Amino acid sequence: MKVLLTVLDGISDRPIKKFDEKTPLKKSDTPNLDHLARSGVNGILDPISPGIRAGSDTAHLSLLGYEPRDIYTGRGPLEASGAGIKVKKGDLGLRCNFATKENNEVVDRRAGRISNTSELVKSINEEISEIEGVKVFFKESTGHRAGLVLRGKNLSNKITDSDPKKPHKEPKKIKPLEKEAKKTATILNQFISETEKILKDHPLNEKREKRGDLPANTVLLRGAGKVPEIDNIKTKYGIKGGLITATGLIKGIGKICGLDIIEVPDASGSVDSDIVAKAEKTLEVIDDYDFILLHIKGGDEASHDGDPEKKVKFLEEKIDPAMKKIVNNLDNENVVKAVTADHTTSSELKDHTGDPVPLTINSSNVRKDEVTKFSEETYKGGINRIKGRNLMPILLDLANRTEKYGA
Repeated sequence: MKVLLTVLDGISDRPIKKFDEKTPLKKSDTPNLDHLARSGVNGILDPISPGIRAGSDTAHLSLLGYEPRDIYTGRGPLEASGAGIKVKKGDLGLRCNFATKENNEVVDRRAGRISNTSELVKSINEEISEIEGVKVFFKESTGHRAGLVLRGKNLSNKITDSDPKKPHKEPKKIKPLEKEAKKTATILNQFISETEKILKDHPLNEKREKRGDLPANTVLLRGAGKVPEIDNIKTKYGIKGGLITATGLIKGIGKICGLDIIEVPDASGSVDSDIVAKAEKTLEVIDDYDFILLHIKGGDEASHDGDPEKKVKFLEEKIDPAMKKIVNNLDNENVVKAVTADHTTSSELKDHTGDPVPLTINSSNVRKDEVTKFSEETYKGGINRIKGRNLMPILLDLANRTEKYGA
């Protein structure tokens, strides 16, 4: 049997006062999601462990069966890989934002939400390819985002960020947190300085200012981490895996874990994404894979915006029609279908919380329980409460893809 794991990013929530203490999942009319729960086995899942506020990066590593505490050093190399830089073991990766600086203050961390920075990146790469004998790789990602990789000897992720995190504050000078990181901090500060000289009078920025748009005249760096050495999915489980996502970070995780990245042109990471197109692509390619991870982002965005109504609308108008495609076209005899979230995102706090997330598993050989709706109340089901890294062994066991442990 094949395995389809659908991860609804941040879809779990806490009770909403204006929803009479219901969560968006409980308030939503989602007959197809509910069908999966009603005809499957259910439970709740702690992405990392109880009470830990998981990031999307550490949560997805855990859901794929890895122990984040053993391999995770920072989000940077995952973002850089997702941006399209071919990272290697030992590389130092960082997350980057193009931003706007005036009078030495960051006035906009996203440079007016600039949508395309390829011309800026091209100019930077033409001028900066190496600093102090260390190779530099810089690549645009979606919108204002970019990835940066340093490749060389004696690099360290034990450094501070340059990103002040809030507007109208000075960008921070990167500082070493240990003696061995001094070289890395020096290189990155030089990269920022040289980049600002290139961006200052760049033609694209001149055009933006003439239109009344903010210029992208600096880069903010954060999340430094070393590329981890991990067994890929093929080595770990003996399966061929594919990933469908529009999110750079999740693409980066997929690449590092050995998943094929399956592109869907009409999909994005927002509430406006064509989720049905993602489901249709899943149906199109599933015969070529043993395992597919289908990642759907928009619900998390709605919660970070503090908009639970938008989350409900996304569930009803985007997610559930996509689930209908999956329910109607993938039979339980050949595919184990699981649906969960990577973390809870509170619409009232506008941030991740440490609450467990719902989990439903649907196949011909599960022990069905009494749960009738996909919501935070799946805790009443037969799976009870598990950790994220427990999920893959359960799914592969149901797919008859595991071996006996012991005699």
